[in-house]
Amino acid sequence: MRGGRPADIATYLALMLVAAFFVGPLLWLVSLALRTSAEVYRGAAAFIPDHPTLANFRQILNDPAFAIYLWNGVKLSVLGAALAVICAAPAAYAFSRLSFRGRGAGLWLILAVQMISPLVILIPLYRYYDWLGLLENHMAVVAVYGAIGIPLTVWLLRAGFHRIPVEIEEAARLDGYSRLETMVLVTLPLAAPSLAAAFVLNVVMNWGQFLVPFILLSSDPKWPISVAIYRFAGSTNASTTQLLAAACLVALVPAIVVFLALQRLLTRALTGGALKG
Repeated sequence: MRGGRPADIATYLALMLVAAFFVGPLLWLVSLALRTSAEVYRGAAAFIPDHPTLANFRQILNDPAFAIYLWNGVKLSVLGAALAVICAAPAAYAFSRLSFRGRGAGLWLILAVQMISPLVILIPLYRYYDWLGLLENHMAVVAVYGAIGIPLTVWLLRAGFHRIPVEIEEAARLDGYSRLETMVLVTLPLAAPSLAAAFVLNVVMNWGQFLVPFILLSSDPKWPISVAIYRFAGSTNASTTQLLAAACLVALVPAIVVFLALQRLLTRALTGGALKG
């Protein structure tokens, strides 16, 4: 017991260092976004601006092009998340409720697919989409987002289905429901929290996607916010750095707010099946 307190202090200090590592760049971004163009040149000497201003945010939010980029990001993220959940739900239900040969190996194979970087397939995918005439198409990007999110979503939803007592489904089957009706009318409504958590997690991951839209979309009006900021960053100079910082913060805020608001739901979905087979 006596050795517990020093160990706790060491743990907290380590966590504080990790937090500083991640929060530090965010605070620097806030500092840049609140500066005037003249103060940008002062660098770290003006971490707290002498004359903080919200003019950079107003300029960004009043730009019609920026609103289009935000809308594109929202559309691609939401549709990709919906596609992943819709496709993963039947597979997760099968892995949770049905006994078949190779079920365990299939689950690990799905997890292995999740570990493959999208960069590995993007160039072949680009050539394939070019052959099909699907470049510069938001639905093509949505399809890739959905495919990337399916493996993790299968695992999340399987854990959610595991928490639902099998007896409820057996009672529905006795009432004359088919397997499909039982899944759609009984199990899925009961698994709504897990479905919502998987959907939100996919939206957050899709919101931060860069490589997929960067490769498949080259038309300015079709870019999501992640690609638009990168293109803007490549053409900035010191006099527009504060605008870039404001744009980055506006792009980060939705994902951070959603994650903080629903972190308990996400944690439950991520850990719910940890102790059940």
